[in-house]
Amino acid sequence: MNIKLLLLSRIRFAMDAFSNLIARVWKQNFYLYLAALFTVFAVMDTAFLHITSEMRTAAFDAMVRYRIAPAKPDPDIVIVDISEASLAALSKEYGRWPWPRQVLGEFLENIEKQQPKAVVFDILFSDADVFNPDSDAYFNAAIAGTNNTFFPMLRLDSSSDALSQIKASQIPGVLPMHDEEPEPEATMGIILPHFQAAIDGGRLGTHNVALDSDGVVRNYPVYIAGYGWKIPSLPARMGQEFGWPEPSTEHMLLNWRGKPFSYQYVSFSDVYLDMSSKNKKRPQDEFKDKIVLIGSTAAGLYDLRATPMARMHPGVEVLATAIDNNKHGDSLRFPEGRIWYLLITLSIIWGTAWAFFRDDGRGNIDKLFGLSQIILIAFSFASINFTNIYINLAGPVMIGIAYFTLARLYATATGKALEQNMVRTASSREGDLQATLMVIRFDTKLNVIPDGMLEKIRLGLKRTGSAYKSVEVLSGAQKGLWGLFEKTIAISWVADAGDVEQQKAIEEDVEKVLGSLQPLLKKFLFHVDGAANHVVHRGKVRGGEKAAEGWRILFAEALLNWETKNDE
Repeated sequence: MNIKLLLLSRIRFAMDAFSNLIARVWKQNFYLYLAALFTVFAVMDTAFLHITSEMRTAAFDAMVRYRIAPAKPDPDIVIVDISEASLAALSKEYGRWPWPRQVLGEFLENIEKQQPKAVVFDILFSDADVFNPDSDAYFNAAIAGTNNTFFPMLRLDSSSDALSQIKASQIPGVLPMHDEEPEPEATMGIILPHFQAAIDGGRLGTHNVALDSDGVVRNYPVYIAGYGWKIPSLPARMGQEFGWPEPSTEHMLLNWRGKPFSYQYVSFSDVYLDMSSKNKKRPQDEFKDKIVLIGSTAAGLYDLRATPMARMHPGVEVLATAIDNNKHGDSLRFPEGRIWYLLITLSIIWGTAWAFFRDDGRGNIDKLFGLSQIILIAFSFASINFTNIYINLAGPVMIGIAYFTLARLYATATGKALEQNMVRTASSREGDLQATLMVIRFDTKLNVIPDGMLEKIRLGLKRTGSAYKSVEVLSGAQKGLWGLFEKTIAISWVADAGDVEQQKAIEEDVEKVLGSLQPLLKKFLFHVDGAANHVVHRGKVRGGEKAAEGWRILFAEALLNWETKNDE
């Protein structure tokens, strides 16, 4: 004996028995029970679990990355890149990084001659260069001679606040919160630029990035709050200086302009060496009215961030994107709308549950559910492509898919046990039974009738009347002899032979079905006259084990009557 085949046979029998058991216990109500369970989960997730937030994050990243028409980078923002090539080019004269600050001072003096709109350093000058004090002094003097330079400061973790000697009220650019009383004596852990000219200029802002729980930069701080004060970020401080629209939120969701290196880049060493050359080759108005960011993409300087656009995105370009968003006021808006998301989720769950409960047909349910999810995803994708408001429906869609998957598994497992099959019904009863069989055949020479359309007609007939019946499509998909039954619907009823009332109800149901046939054909077919013909046949069958044999004989008699009727 083949042990493997025996084991597989036992497993199949066990699964079939289990399917029959759960079908008898839960029946069609399973879909409503499951919907109630998903409703509880959806409410709890909205209130405090927030499990679907990770789904929304992944969907957001994908949609941002594959937008059809992302916003273009501002052509007036130029990144002067201290790249690996620049480090190598200047290493012979100035050594590896950090260079003497005089290099940056000379660069600043020369670039100011071209009248840029702003020069923004994405470099934190936290300490003095103890080996080159004169170089530091040179850079400080160069800064003092400008009125358009911006410098970053770094907000440390709040755990360092007690050790700091810097009062929040003394930080350049700090403002009191509108809805909180500021604490004038509170200290903050913050690293200010070493250069007094930068502090005196007051054009300072934080360049902290906001990392999500997965370490990805999606938001950028507008300001950092603490002790009733708010410290502006570097982009927000520039906005104050130039009168850009002020964001109304503490963080802005970045509207990415593209993958890394989407902005205009120039090499620091190329520009610096050309400035100090007698025979200049670069345009002398190259940076006129530009916002010039000085930062680094060199891997050795570790200013790389994970973003939705790339796993390693230059930090200076993250800052450029935030400045660009601030300048144009086009950062993305992501309305919370928790109640609306919950309502959409519940609509998907209960709409799908109702379709399964009513048994609208596997094909119809699958198509309608799939179409609804595609529409929701397309709506989300359209919102981020054609507006700055991202309607993230990933959570409702994912929960809907989870519900649909479980419901479809149950429907597949219990389909045979739950189907309205008169043979099964007769087999479960004893004694003589009165059986009624209606066979409807469609003429495919008059109309092209796809399976989907035939299924709609079947459902329409099934919903007609109130008596318990089975409505089945004989598709003729099999080859040979069974192809003779192509595009045929069989409707069957059964009642106890002595139950006059039930038999009368079936007679009324037959009339209602026949009365609804023509309207259904007019709804779905172009040629209605002669599109279908039918026969109704009644007979006795025995319940129990002989039920199947009785139905086969009844079906054969119905076909003979049909042929006789057609011959007449």
